[in-house]
Amino acid sequence: MEILEKIATPNTPYVNFNPNIGRMLIKGRAIPENIEEFWSPIVKWFYAYSCAPVRKTRIIFHMEYFNNASSKQILFLLHKMNEMVENGYDVSIEWRYAEDDDEMKEAGFDFSCVVNVPFVFNAFRTEGVDL
Repeated sequence: MEILEKIATPNTPYVNFNPNIGRMLIKGRAIPENIEEFWSPIVKWFYAYSCAPVRKTRIIFHMEYFNNASSKQILFLLHKMNEMVENGYDVSIEWRYAEDDDEMKEAGFDFSCVVNVPFVFNAFRTEGVDL
């Protein structure tokens, strides 16, 4: 399986999914004009990966903002991770958010209640940090 990488734009996040080490990163803003065009390759890639993952998989969500349509796509990824946990794989999620962004923190907590996947929450200072 090939590494999936998408360069960030003002409306789409940076994506780097590395199947060899089981590390996935989604970072930035997710408000694509065409939801299907942006998310479909990501969801299809992750579905294929989840059928034969490495023993340990970690996904990092380092989101600045995402819209409702992107939230549904994130939820799909979380449900696939939940299936991986049920199949005995070591799976975890790191939810990064700006320490002053209560909405993003709450979104992570809401997601963590929907699936049985371990979440780690990491707040970071936004002073001098380029998302």
